[in-house]
Amino acid sequence: MAAYYKERAPVYDRVYHYPERQSDLRFLETHIPEVLKGRRILEVAAGTGYWTQFISKSAKSILVTDREQAQLSELARREIGCQIEERILDAYHLDRLVDEGLSFTGAFAGLWLSHVPKQRLNEFFCSLSQCLEPGAVVVLIDNSSVQGERLPVNSEDLHGNTYQRRTLDSGSTHRVLKNFPTLDELKKCTKEFGEFQNYIALENFWLFQYTSKR
Repeated sequence: MAAYYKERAPVYDRVYHYPERQSDLRFLETHIPEVLKGRRILEVAAGTGYWTQFISKSAKSILVTDREQAQLSELARREIGCQIEERILDAYHLDRLVDEGLSFTGAFAGLWLSHVPKQRLNEFFCSLSQCLEPGAVVVLIDNSSVQGERLPVNSEDLHGNTYQRRTLDSGSTHRVLKNFPTLDELKKCTKEFGEFQNYIALENFWLFQYTSKR
């Protein structure tokens, strides 16, 4: 996965150019900043910063994290509207921010949760929750199962994780984990950490929102 996203970083934004996704994207680009308005945001696996540019229009500040510098380097070409910091940080070790005295009133992860193995979901949400103040708003968005029409699932492991085979411009092929969680599954894996607030099912994407209990 790390090698795949490092190589893909310069062309990652192609996923936002598909004609069938434009209506959904325009909605999310305006809705998400409204939900996170005025908050100190922790953005998980921010990638090239596509969503950062919209969240920054209304957020008080954003700490942008990603495992790969190649991804975060793409942020330089974005127009950012608030205070922003970048951090190379694995999404399963967000709790390290607590050691620095950092806490957040909001969090966002775009197109990330589908790449989390089912057996590591609790680990991820536990790490995230330790960084959040009580009542912090968490927004997750990801692809709906319609994405499988472009990139069909071709295998499944013993944990129920599903995989796609993707080919990059270089011709290299990669086995990429890509899950499509249901609403019930999202509620189940976040129940310990927050109170469910909202779910929006669009044609190409879904949005799940909860507030932190911690």
